[in-house]
Amino acid sequence: MKSKVYSNARTACEGVHDGMTLVFGGFGLCGIPEHCIEALREMRVVNLVCVSNNAGVDDGGLGILLQSRQIKKMISSYVGENALFEKLFLSGELEVEFCPQGTLAERMRAGGAGIPAFFTPTGAGTLIAEGKETRQFNGREYVLERGIVGDFAFVKAWKGDRFGNLIYRKTARNFNPMAATAGKVTVAEVEQLVEIGELDPDQIHTPGVFVQRIFQGHNYQKRIEQRTTRNG
Repeated sequence: MKSKVYSNARTACEGVHDGMTLVFGGFGLCGIPEHCIEALREMRVVNLVCVSNNAGVDDGGLGILLQSRQIKKMISSYVGENALFEKLFLSGELEVEFCPQGTLAERMRAGGAGIPAFFTPTGAGTLIAEGKETRQFNGREYVLERGIVGDFAFVKAWKGDRFGNLIYRKTARNFNPMAATAGKVTVAEVEQLVEIGELDPDQIHTPGVFVQRIFQGHNYQKRIEQRTTRNG
């Protein structure tokens, strides 16, 4: 079996080209594939369609790809921490498809499960439903949403083995498990890379069958978007 282990983010991202659709795991700045994002910036690929819960902050996460104008379109549910995102959207430089958070997670999961579309009540009767097929079930209106499959998916895990089995920690489990299934090629970066058999099978969140490439990253940043403190 060909090894899935790559030496670094740059080699693991080989094959990403202009105009591709890329799916990213993570929630805010937690559990984001930061080394892969940096590698994509260095590769200077452009006209990207990026699917992610949010677009990072002005100088972190996907925000650095917005800075370099490499993203053509964002499919996201939350963009409140990124002033540049707002500026590019309002100026027409960035196309944005807003998607309710739970719907976005399900679109990734559905794409990974081979489900092309599904009906959801979320967004029915709102701007979200404009231009989409709607249908009544048991007297309630539902909106048809399409599953998402990216050319590549990028995720960040706490631990992974050489086959690609992954374990996430806490908030990093938001979106990463779904995103990992939603790529034609899935790249996982991990804080700890271990040998096959070292992970407890009952603790694995993403089975290695979904992961084609894996590498161990270093010097991860533990950034906090908004630090809130109190006296005492």
